Amino acid sequence: QVQLAESGGGSVQAGGSLGLSCVLSGYIYSRICMGWVRQAPGKAREPVAAIDSDGATSYADYVKGRFTISRGNAKNPLSLLMNSLNPEDTARYYCAVAGDLCYGLPRALLFGTSAQGTQVTVSS
Repeated sequence: QVQLAESGGGSVQAGGSLGLSCVLSGYIYSRICMGWVRQAPGKAREPVAAIDSDGATSYADYVKGRFTISRGNAKNPLSLLMNSLNPEDTARYYCAVAGDLCYGLPRALLFGTSAQGTQVTVSS
């Protein structure tokens, strides 16, 4: 079973940038769809971005052009760079996995998240 642990996040003013990282353990598959999900207080979880093992990426419309998802080495396999943040981006962000291929931005990410997440707060 894959275990996920995020780091990064924090507080920033509108227009600023933050970066998130995710470490996987127990991962044994050569191909895996990875991504990020967020949940704001009182709102449902929503997908943010996804990336396949070959580097193909997909983004939700509300972050497209501002966020960049990437895959790195075994120590820090997943990252999310968030630029031009606005207060609507305030949420708890979760690292997630969803099968061997993403096929775009899969809803399956919503059900494959870590348990903890990391808070991102953007002030106006």
